[in-house]
Amino acid sequence: MTRPTSIPADLWDNIPPTLRPAIAAVVAGLEARIAELEARLAQNSSNSHRPPSSDGPHVKPAPPRKPSGKRRGGQAGHPRHDRVLLPPDQTHDRKPTRCRRCCATLAGDDPVVTAVDYARKHNLSRVLVGRDHPRPWRPWYRSFADRIGHAAPDLDVIQVARGEDAREAAAKPGAPVRGAALDWSAYLKATALCAAITLVMAPLRPLIELTDIAMLFLLAVLVVAVRLGRGPALAAAFFAVAAFDFFFVPPRFTLVASDAKYVLTFAVMFVVALVTGQLMARYKQNAEAATRREARARALYEMARDLSAALLPLQVEEACGRFLAAEFDAEAILMLSDMNDRLQLASPKVSAVGTAPGTAAIDEGVARWAFDHGEAAGLGTDTLPGSPMLYLPLKAPMRTRGVLAVAPRDALSVQAPEARRQLETFASLVAIAVERMHYVDVAQNTLVQMESESLRNSLLAAISHDLRTPLAVLIGLAESLALTQPPSGDTLAKIAAAMKEEARRMSAQVDNLLDMARLQSGKVSLNRQWQPLEEVVGSALKTTEAAMATHPVRALLPDNLPLLEFDAVLIERVFCNLLENAAKYTPAGTQIGIGARLLQGEVEVWVEDDGPGLPKGREETLFQKFERGERESATPGVGLGLAICRAIVEAHGGRIRAENRPAGGARFVFTLPCGTPPTVCIDSAAPGDGE
Repeated sequence: MTRPTSIPADLWDNIPPTLRPAIAAVVAGLEARIAELEARLAQNSSNSHRPPSSDGPHVKPAPPRKPSGKRRGGQAGHPRHDRVLLPPDQTHDRKPTRCRRCCATLAGDDPVVTAVDYARKHNLSRVLVGRDHPRPWRPWYRSFADRIGHAAPDLDVIQVARGEDAREAAAKPGAPVRGAALDWSAYLKATALCAAITLVMAPLRPLIELTDIAMLFLLAVLVVAVRLGRGPALAAAFFAVAAFDFFFVPPRFTLVASDAKYVLTFAVMFVVALVTGQLMARYKQNAEAATRREARARALYEMARDLSAALLPLQVEEACGRFLAAEFDAEAILMLSDMNDRLQLASPKVSAVGTAPGTAAIDEGVARWAFDHGEAAGLGTDTLPGSPMLYLPLKAPMRTRGVLAVAPRDALSVQAPEARRQLETFASLVAIAVERMHYVDVAQNTLVQMESESLRNSLLAAISHDLRTPLAVLIGLAESLALTQPPSGDTLAKIAAAMKEEARRMSAQVDNLLDMARLQSGKVSLNRQWQPLEEVVGSALKTTEAAMATHPVRALLPDNLPLLEFDAVLIERVFCNLLENAAKYTPAGTQIGIGARLLQGEVEVWVEDDGPGLPKGREETLFQKFERGERESATPGVGLGLAICRAIVEAHGGRIRAENRPAGGARFVFTLPCGTPPTVCIDSAAPGDGE
């Protein structure tokens, strides 16, 4: 298994082999996600117009700022590396726009090399650094901005002047700032260790060489650097040299050396002690940073594992609560969006008004702002920083899925740059888990609908086949009853006519069921023929003559309509259904119109009426199966006519829609493709033919 570059080799060796693949995958995912977020910020942000480059490094001092205790997002760096990298402009000729800064905490042996490598890796063009304090006692010292400018002349370096108050305010929360009280116990321990070595070695001075005693003092400095840090190691180096000179180098009990060679020994010993102490302190700091990164990676891995097993929003919220309680001593409140983009709580334990004991109230306005803008809001941000909670948008690959509200017991625990970055990565994992659950629900619902549709079609086909024979028998009996000799009375004749009419209507509905089942199953083969549309319209009017008896019909078909290729039986069925539908839902005496016009590559046909029109907002719903214009109505029908029309029109490559006319009434419009009709040759008769 290849070791990730962000994990030190010694730490990687201590990780159990069974956990290495999982940790490597989590670390790789986090690095890719962070790089993606930083690249997105770099593409959508710019700071100011970049001036023309010169031969030397360009260093632009920024105007001084007033000291403020308020911490601004993206302007605080690591205590060791006081710098913030800004996203670049895509071109140098862009006008200055508002820039959204991104803060990165860097770790490395050489701050300049680390910052320049980071800037070039992320395609950045500007580096924002704090201005160094003057050092009169080091005239050869070059500021950090000068060193970056010399190492990378293509980068713009912007210096920000800060006072001591601002410097302390911008320091990392929880970290000691300059001017703070020293940990005197560590210095006392370093002094005590040097004193202990002096007391132990003083009686053994005649038996041990001075070089061995010097090595013991160097070992003490090394131990102090590892255990207590850089400052106590410096003090231990000073006390070790002083004790070695005073107690062991002749003349004893004086700081004056009898031989000049001891002066060089003292200098070398002091330098070696300083260098080893500094190196050990730096390695200790790097090891602690690596340990923190490994702990964060392990926590995120465990979180990702829990989220991958979550099937309900409540389980996601419970996993969020465990992670935030363990890492930040905070509570988690998950708000998810519905189909109308309304935020709803994942669990009813809290609300905007009344909350559970120990839980902060949710500000719906702040949560809504974070959801709409896709940016963090609340505690520690530029938007309503006085809020007691931090609101993080759950930005998934497809859309924003909700908001995660973080309620920490200590406000400083979530304001550090590394903490914010970890929370944003955690919010991304939660968003992906929520989106995964959404698409699982969509897939399950789609599967259930498909199975229900298949079962319904099979049931309809079976019922329809079983009903056709009894209906045919009823129609035959009614006709036979009307033809009996001698003729029956008027009452019996009316009963036979009514029986015949109802049986025919039920037979038509059964035919609709069968046609719908065949169209849905895809077993209908179209008998396409090139023919004029007028013939089909006339045939449909003849078929629906009885239903249209109380409605005058106006047909306006232009003469320039081309021949169309369609199945005449099915298109006639479309006209019949639309005409019968108009006759059923409009008052008697109202006019029904049929029209058509030639468009680009298609012919548009419509059937309109002067009735009450369609229910507002349900124009598209009417084309679904078993949907009717009036849900509870005495008008006969089962709601399949328009669904059959859509299936037939779409099978011909056309479209159908319903709309309300501006002057009142409903209009159903469908289109048929024109295609390329065949050429019709008409031979003229010869002059002598027929004579």
